[in-house]
Amino acid sequence: MSNRRGVRIGARTIGPEHAPFVIAEMSGNHNGEFDRALAIVDAVAGAGAHALKLQTYRADTITIDVDTPEFRITNENSPWHGENLYALYDRAHTPWEWHEPIFRRAREHGLEVFSSPFDPTAVDLLESLDTAAYKIASSEIVDLPLIELCARTGKPLIISTGKASVAEIDAAVTTAREAGNDQLIVLGCTASYPAPPEESNLRALPVLAEAFDVLVGLSDHTPGIGVPLASVPLGACAIEKHVTMSRKDGGVDSAFSLEPTELAALVTESERGWQALGETGIGPKPSERAGLRIRRSLYVVRDVRAGEPVTEHNVRSIRPAGGLPPADLATVLGRTFRADAPRGTPLTWDLV
Repeated sequence: MSNRRGVRIGARTIGPEHAPFVIAEMSGNHNGEFDRALAIVDAVAGAGAHALKLQTYRADTITIDVDTPEFRITNENSPWHGENLYALYDRAHTPWEWHEPIFRRAREHGLEVFSSPFDPTAVDLLESLDTAAYKIASSEIVDLPLIELCARTGKPLIISTGKASVAEIDAAVTTAREAGNDQLIVLGCTASYPAPPEESNLRALPVLAEAFDVLVGLSDHTPGIGVPLASVPLGACAIEKHVTMSRKDGGVDSAFSLEPTELAALVTESERGWQALGETGIGPKPSERAGLRIRRSLYVVRDVRAGEPVTEHNVRSIRPAGGLPPADLATVLGRTFRADAPRGTPLTWDLV
């Protein structure tokens, strides 16, 4: 059974009849400083975002401490090129003892707060905090036991699809549904950091929605807010962006993160973009109706007397409305006036 009309996360409904749900991802941008983590929570709330998201793992739960080539990132376009996985995750992780005060601070601001778990112990922690939802990270979309575990909690699942094939996305969605959970939002994603805008493939969002009968959104790693704004008319109901206090701080994800003022612009402009979608009808909008009276029509522009001919000198197409349509000018030219008419009289058929 589809939930494409809306998925409830905490107090908010995500769906096509609501403004895009903006998720701010803290990730490792706290730089290992607890006070900075709380400052990011405060900044996210101040920017008007709707949700704060963490990542819940320890280096030992996501990888092992081995330094062979297989355990190093080899991507010259990555900000982490050459780094050892264990060392990177040890530096970037959010300590588990921080989770409760971060969740509390976010809730004090009215933010929905949840996380990406990377193993069953993370799910246990997040359940103890009554997380509002679970986010399945792109690289974990193939971890079907983890998806099943999250789905069985009954909490909504937000699934990122970076690097995933159609078959892998289908397996993840099917696993969640077979576990009794259809509260699903599937996010288009390009899992490169930063991501090239030309690889965002936003036209795939409606395809995802139709193929899997789900709500869709975007997990975006491109610079700026242009790409997520462009996703709104293509059906994105949720937008996730990484956030930092300042890219100059040099956090692990700072190169592709928004600063608070940019996050605020994303919240404002994504809602405006959603509002602008409107309806499929064509015709005067409610806000235009008052302006109909100042459209052009035919008016007498010089005092005339009965019997005078209608000429281009005494009748013109001008604003406001009230007279004959401008297209009738050729029809009335050369006719005569039936009655006197002062300058400023709308031309009507009973005058000629």
